[in-house]
Amino acid sequence: HLPAHFLFHHFVYCISIEPLKVCGLCGNFDGNANNDFMKHNGEVVTDPEDFGNSWKVNPNCPDVTNVKHPCDANPHRRAWAIKQCIIITTPVFTDCHSLVDSGPYYDACVRDTCACDSGGDCDCLCTAVAAYAAECRKRGACVAWRRPDFCPLFCDYYNAPGECEWHYKPCGSTCMKTCKNPSGTCSDQIPPLEGCFLQCPSERPYF
Repeated sequence: HLPAHFLFHHFVYCISIEPLKVCGLCGNFDGNANNDFMKHNGEVVTDPEDFGNSWKVNPNCPDVTNVKHPCDANPHRRAWAIKQCIIITTPVFTDCHSLVDSGPYYDACVRDTCACDSGGDCDCLCTAVAAYAAECRKRGACVAWRRPDFCPLFCDYYNAPGECEWHYKPCGSTCMKTCKNPSGTCSDQIPPLEGCFLQCPSERPYF
């Protein structure tokens, strides 16, 4: 999950198929978030503007400087953003805190939530928290963080009478029995996902 100011109009990425190596604004996909801010010349930095500027496609495009924090630009949003994003650092995510550093995700959440000042504020908040939960799932920590009053997913809405039932799961299986895959066997490299999952009746087990 990237803060809003990372979304430059142009970006560069490079790919080598064997072995898989990537670089650019999306990081290097090595499982270590601490070295994702790698400049075009290979130098690892901590400043997001310095990192982003190094990947400009057009050298005539001026560097981004003095980026104003969204919470400074929209001070009326700061208190609400902090109050909502704090869930990332609370006991709700205790099982994940030792696996994934919550600090960068909390900071990104506050930044993005402050930046969403023209509608869709809950979408920005929920997307930011979901990004941390997704990283937790990859590391084996399943966190049920959604509530009816906080970023809910109403899966039961799709449960028509007499039809298959859909239910929310924070860590659902990505594999199910289908006509093309009757055994329901899938790659073990696919991590669990959250969302609405189908529960087929025993007399109709295939989706």
